[in-house]
Amino acid sequence: MDIFSAGDTAWVLVCSLLVLLMSIPAVAFFYGGLSKRKNVLNTMFLTFIAFSIVSVIWVIFGYQFAFGTPSLGGFIGIPSNFFLSGIGLDDLSGTIPTLLFVMFQLAFAGLTAALISGGVVGRMKTKAWVIFIPIWACLVYIPIAHWVWGGGWLMNMGALDFAGGTVVHINSGVSALAIALVLGKRKDISLLPHNLGYAVLGAALLWFGWMGFNGGSGLGANGLAANAIIVSNVAAAAALIVWTILDTIVVGKPTVLGAISGGIAGLVAITPAAGFVDVPGALVIGAVAPLVSYFAIYYLKAKLGYDDALDVFGIHGMSGIWGAIATGIFAAPYINEAAGLLYGNPYQVVIQIISVVATIVYAFVISYVLAKVLDKAMGGIRVEDEAEVVGLDTKLHEESAYNFN
Repeated sequence: MDIFSAGDTAWVLVCSLLVLLMSIPAVAFFYGGLSKRKNVLNTMFLTFIAFSIVSVIWVIFGYQFAFGTPSLGGFIGIPSNFFLSGIGLDDLSGTIPTLLFVMFQLAFAGLTAALISGGVVGRMKTKAWVIFIPIWACLVYIPIAHWVWGGGWLMNMGALDFAGGTVVHINSGVSALAIALVLGKRKDISLLPHNLGYAVLGAALLWFGWMGFNGGSGLGANGLAANAIIVSNVAAAAALIVWTILDTIVVGKPTVLGAISGGIAGLVAITPAAGFVDVPGALVIGAVAPLVSYFAIYYLKAKLGYDDALDVFGIHGMSGIWGAIATGIFAAPYINEAAGLLYGNPYQVVIQIISVVATIVYAFVISYVLAKVLDKAMGGIRVEDEAEVVGLDTKLHEESAYNFN
């Protein structure tokens, strides 16, 4: 029988707001600062509108399909309680109100959609984005969330994803890559951040909010939450240091952009593992993440020729893949019962690889097909050449982020 806990409820309330902070304003500032000056408002708008669309979908029917029981073949939940009708204030999910669990998961769903926008900045029509996001949420995010967290086939297989390595980061990274491929390369692919201060502020807010993202995913105010916060912070710190070293070796000097990119990569990588690994495992996971993402951004991207503008795939996709697999290696049974390769359970690595491959294939194929269909149906989802050259702030919104008159 579920028993209400005021402590758990208070903690998850705070964590829900921290995850909300990660989208608005953190991602908006992070992506906005990294974009060109002529596109900063449009870039921020993509975050706000995506989060808002998914928020509405989630309470109307998204949560119900993602976490509905029983499961329909392990693929999608059987829904009830549309518009959250029938869920009372005193109804519980574990030790917290069900409505709070809905809100916590809403913040994850909205953040995932917002992250995709980094792959399309500066070249996608607003109308196309507004149509893409709700369909993507229904066809991609909701099923994958059910597979992993809602009683679906990956959850039943034993896949470990504490806070969203597959559901959030691989999903958003691969989806961003798919839609970027449909859009094609920007006319000017050079992208010096127009306001690195914005990006630093966004990264700092992401780091701060991430403590709720990972720390709240156990849905309790307890030692597991404390462990999740500690390992998340140390993984991010280790990754930031390693990326700084890489920059110093490769380009001859440390860069602030590299440092914050490293911190984000470390946070991405530790996300699926935060509730399963100890500090030594977190240090390794965090230290390896920059190597994986650095390779993707500075070698793989150039080699394959895709234009993932703000490296959503390079950081979220690639570090998410590493983190999901690493969870199967470093999961320690004395943290949260699950054992990984280093603790005598090599099969967990196999399960993790299956979950990674399934997420990659499904998210990429559906996102790519969806973008292609919209491209044909709308006569193109990419802005006109003039708009791309002049800037989307002026052409699509008739606004400017900076007025000096």
